[in-house]
Amino acid sequence: MDFIGSIFGYVLWFAYQLVHNYALAIFIFTIIAKIIMFPSSVKQQKTMAGNARMQAKMNALREKYANNREKLQEETQKLYEKEGVSPYGGCLTSIIPMFIMLGIFYSVAYPLTNTLHLDKAMVENAKNVLVSIPGLNISTSAMYGGQIDIMKYFTSFESIQACFEGAKVTIPEITEFCASFNFSGINLLETPSTLGFSWYLLIPVLCFATSVVSQMIMTKLNGNGAAQQGCMKAMILLLPLFSAYLAYTVPAAVGFYWICSTVLGFVQSLVLHYFFGPDMMVARGEAARVALLEKQEATVRRL
Repeated sequence: MDFIGSIFGYVLWFAYQLVHNYALAIFIFTIIAKIIMFPSSVKQQKTMAGNARMQAKMNALREKYANNREKLQEETQKLYEKEGVSPYGGCLTSIIPMFIMLGIFYSVAYPLTNTLHLDKAMVENAKNVLVSIPGLNISTSAMYGGQIDIMKYFTSFESIQACFEGAKVTIPEITEFCASFNFSGINLLETPSTLGFSWYLLIPVLCFATSVVSQMIMTKLNGNGAAQQGCMKAMILLLPLFSAYLAYTVPAAVGFYWICSTVLGFVQSLVLHYFFGPDMMVARGEAARVALLEKQEATVRRL
């Protein structure tokens, strides 16, 4: 994932060069990432729409063959073939975006090595210098390799700056990059869990709220509300809760990215639903069926 994060880091650095503000760069970067993953999102939406379209027929088969599992499996397979939907069609389109998202996360969470592409030895040396400074109480096992902490204290200690002498990115450029994490009075280098009750708590709260609302709306729009039972309904809350907890314990820059990604992903899902929603897919399927019948009838010789 660190290798993929390094690749996406070039995209994030390009976005930063356009606006020279890390928060805005994350927003632009997220848009670019959504464009890259758009073909996969289209396939995933089509699969969801196809499954929603088949839900009523699947329920009818379950009632008809409730006591004959072998016949149920046989008829289910025939239904999938007839409808042109694969039961595993959404697996690959779900796995690929997950790996891409992890790579994007690494590019945001490790800004020195994956965005600035500084030498890892220099970064490690800077971390060792940082943890040895009295009064800071920074652990050598600091999350994200201590890179966020290095940037947080970069302008305060010349000993840290000295670790990057001769790097391909100059000290003034690194200084400017660290300063760009300030956005509307919020320092994205800060971690909400270390600041107590503050405005920074809005970041994990927004992570949870945007994720839950978007999932609930899209589940309802795709006609899967009735199909979500038990643990599936619980996952709608558990995953956002987990992401909110992470956003509480990690630097605000990571949580800010998750919020941008969720909101833009929700907008993208609404657009995809408009073009590839269950009702639209049913209408297109019926239109294609009628067109095929008309074509077949045209080939029949009149008596």
